[in-house]
Amino acid sequence: MLARRGLAAAAAAAAGRGARGAASPSPSPRPSVLLFPGQGGQRVGMGRGLPGCPGARRLFRAAERVLGYDLLGLCLGGPRAELDRTARCQPALFVCSLAAAEALRHRQPAAVENCVAAAGFSLGEYAALVFAGAIEYAEALYVVKVRAEAMQEASEAVPSGMLSVIGRHHSDYVAACRDACEHCKSVGIEDPVCEISNYLFPDGRVIAGHLQALEFLQQNAKKYSFARVKMLPVSGAFHTRLMEPAVEPLSEALGLINIQKPLIPVYSNVDCQRYTEPKQIKHLLVKQLISPVKWEQTMHIMYDRKKGVELPCTYEVGPGGQLGAMLKNCNMKAWRFYTNTDSLEDEEKEET
Repeated sequence: MLARRGLAAAAAAAAGRGARGAASPSPSPRPSVLLFPGQGGQRVGMGRGLPGCPGARRLFRAAERVLGYDLLGLCLGGPRAELDRTARCQPALFVCSLAAAEALRHRQPAAVENCVAAAGFSLGEYAALVFAGAIEYAEALYVVKVRAEAMQEASEAVPSGMLSVIGRHHSDYVAACRDACEHCKSVGIEDPVCEISNYLFPDGRVIAGHLQALEFLQQNAKKYSFARVKMLPVSGAFHTRLMEPAVEPLSEALGLINIQKPLIPVYSNVDCQRYTEPKQIKHLLVKQLISPVKWEQTMHIMYDRKKGVELPCTYEVGPGGQLGAMLKNCNMKAWRFYTNTDSLEDEEKEET
């Protein structure tokens, strides 16, 4: 099972480089980057091939003890409505992502041994921090459970949601959100919320807030030069101030666990910078609840290289392929070295 030093450090030690990296040459021609997905990539059947890896099996067993229910059974058999609930979905994705990282270490050790950085989208940030040795697995899962339940409760308090928007270079997101808030006031909502909650890629945004605001934007998409809009299958306005009721429970949970400095760079959703110390991690994980996810900006920073320096191999570790699609839109050159761990599972099934 993942120890506190994390998967990355364990692999480094196995490769003879020590917990903090160093001396012996890398067995891989390229460094690697691991990306951990967030809510939205879940599906019934996810993780079907993971229990074949002993390390992954141990993670699912430990999860059952922490959560008090059969998480693997939920992932494999649903029902879909239960898996889609925020309170269940977030722990499921967290565990499946780290189990996929264990399976990746088993199938392609060099991908983990040569990892130079990690990042996670929203919930995925917790998996990235566990992978990097900053938080022990069971403690992080406890925090994810508290976070998910608090976000579920906050979502149920106010009719709200999230709207995926594909815009154009001249789309005016600020004006669109302002006008949507004015519309909400006209129908009796005193303190409306409508704001960008995710920066996905150039001209790709998620706007979150009161349902009436999102309905207004759907009806007036052409006015703001939106090429496409689509409601996301989530129950709340994540990463906006409508999540403020979840701040205190999350802060209290983070205060109960031990956090260490990551052994490899992990980038924050809030400011796109590397985490450098435990206090910063606690502060930004709480702030992340009510702040937009700056994924596009993070991708630009993570893949910035001097001329002539090779780009890393990228592994999306967990269900779905949304992060790969975003990377393709942010950096086509980096995307050419991208792999989804789901595809590795499919290849292994074909071989057997």
